[in-house]
Amino acid sequence: MQKIHSEIRVVDAEILVAVRQQSNAGTKAKEDLAAATHAVEELMYKVREIKTKAEQSETMVQEICRDIKKLDCAKKHITTTITALHRLTMLVSAIKQLQVMASKRQYKEAAAQVEAVNQLCSHFDAYRDIPKIIELRNKFMNIKQVLKSHVFSDFSSLGTGKEADEGNLLQQLSDACLVVDALEPSVREELVKNICNKELISYQQIFEGAELAKLDKTERRYAWVKRRLRTNEEIWKTFPASWHVDYLMCIQFCKMTRTQLMEILVTLREKPDVGTLLMALQRTIEFEEELAEKFGGSCSTKSVANDFEDVDKVENSNQIVMDIKKKYERKLVAHQGNPDDDKDSAVPGAGFNFHGIISSCFEPHLMVYVELEEKTLMDHLEKLVQDERWDMDDGSHTNILSSSMQVFQRVLRAYAAKLLMKLPKGGMGIVAAATGMDGHIKTSDKDERLICYVVNTAEYCHKTAGELAENVSKIIDSQLADSVDMTEVQDEFSSLITKALVTLVNGVETKFDTEMVAMARVPWGTLESVGDQSEYVNSINMIISGSVPILGSLLSPIYFQFFLDKLASSLGPRFYVNIFKCKHISETGAQQMLLDTQAVKTILLDIPSLGRQTSGAVGYAKFVTHEMGKAEALLKVILSPLDSVADTYGALLPDGTPSEFQRILELKVYSESLFTNIPLPNLFITNVMQP
Repeated sequence: MQKIHSEIRVVDAEILVAVRQQSNAGTKAKEDLAAATHAVEELMYKVREIKTKAEQSETMVQEICRDIKKLDCAKKHITTTITALHRLTMLVSAIKQLQVMASKRQYKEAAAQVEAVNQLCSHFDAYRDIPKIIELRNKFMNIKQVLKSHVFSDFSSLGTGKEADEGNLLQQLSDACLVVDALEPSVREELVKNICNKELISYQQIFEGAELAKLDKTERRYAWVKRRLRTNEEIWKTFPASWHVDYLMCIQFCKMTRTQLMEILVTLREKPDVGTLLMALQRTIEFEEELAEKFGGSCSTKSVANDFEDVDKVENSNQIVMDIKKKYERKLVAHQGNPDDDKDSAVPGAGFNFHGIISSCFEPHLMVYVELEEKTLMDHLEKLVQDERWDMDDGSHTNILSSSMQVFQRVLRAYAAKLLMKLPKGGMGIVAAATGMDGHIKTSDKDERLICYVVNTAEYCHKTAGELAENVSKIIDSQLADSVDMTEVQDEFSSLITKALVTLVNGVETKFDTEMVAMARVPWGTLESVGDQSEYVNSINMIISGSVPILGSLLSPIYFQFFLDKLASSLGPRFYVNIFKCKHISETGAQQMLLDTQAVKTILLDIPSLGRQTSGAVGYAKFVTHEMGKAEALLKVILSPLDSVADTYGALLPDGTPSEFQRILELKVYSESLFTNIPLPNLFITNVMQP
């Protein structure tokens, strides 16, 4: 306790010291805060004093510089005035000199002077309302008008022969071009237009006459302009290359020629001769390609002239048609080899595209060519079908008809109709009820092979038609590409494939007619024992073994699968229905028929492997098992005792109908009454169906 009291006293002493120190620190802090506040007040006073002195200094500087600013502004105004007066003097002098140059036709000097005056005038844009400036501008405009008049007058003598007599005329006209470039752009456009019009006046007069205004004289038009281009080649070197005078003249020539040819085609009383029309079109297209190549365009073929080098010797229209075909075949090859060849021509100057500028006027009148082309193709188609070897043998390298490779798109639909006519025809059958086609068709092995060839040929034509449309879309004008549609043609061949496969199924189904009749004639009610499968089953196996391997080798997997599905959907229900045609079925007969049914199912399940195509065998096996399972269930119902036949029927054939059950009872009841001599009342049949 004493020790603790001693520690308490020590702690109290420490606390007392701390309290005293804290009291002293608070007093000192107040003193420090008061000192800081006083120092801030002194600082603010000094800042205000400095700011006041700065304002006084600024006022002094402004008073000192006021006179200097006035002097500087005065200097600027004087300098501007002196410069303007100097430029005005230069402008007056330049206009006077230009006036003298214009009167003396000093074009080279005048061109440079016009540029100088234009620059000087631009300095006085802010002084447009000053009378002196208005006067000078008007005088300058008058001088430019005089220069224009002199230049146009001098150029009017171009092409008259004077340039040959006066050697300096071409040099003078070359200098005049410099003046034209110095003037407004509209002056150059007007001058070039006048030159082109003057050059084409004689063309218009010559080819509007009765003698040459004919379609067969079209080539002479292009010969005329090419001759003029060669004749004027030296003269037109006078013009700057940037003017493109020959290029613009050719555009104007093309437009004038198009108008004249349209008038000729419209005024024809009868349809134009195909040879004449195509010859004119050929020459026109060649000329357009030559222009495109000459003025920087690219052609789809490198040598335009060689495309129809022998056409001059051709007089027969059909030969001309063949020439056009060959030309477009070459274009297609060129397109496939170099896709960039079909881009629009990049022509100097305006980037004008010469392709179609004249030849497009022929398009509304090409129906005569289309009719001739169609007639030629149809005749060719008829010959192909007649020459086709419809005898199929195992030595063929392909499983399609060779004639399909030679048919053009215009007659593909007609070719499909020709192939359809080659399919075997017949009466009605089970498949016909679902398809609307003849179902009872007798086919030989040769017929089945032919049908497979037709299917594969139709598939080839379907694919080729699509590729043909795609290729044509690439080589024709882009705005017409969307109108290239081979859907209807492809639909024709798709329909042909379906009809051919259904015909094939119908033909194979018809082969089973004899076996179905043989099955119904078996004395099922008097069989004494169950043995091996019946003879009609062996015949069914022989039919399938004889046909399926050939069909599997010729048909593609998808079409062979279609054949299998259709055959199973036909033979399964037919076998089921055929059981009801066997009126006398004993228990032994039902057991034998059940064994035969299982044998037929095994035969059908073995068809994919027999045809060496097992890609869809799993789905096909389920389908066959389901269809033949109905026949097995029917026979099991017939084998069941009378007292449980209704329960068995409901369990095995839940989708059965009362009429079908009645037919089963008739088979079973008749059979049992035959061997027991027990007559059964008709009322029994009705009572069994009651719930």
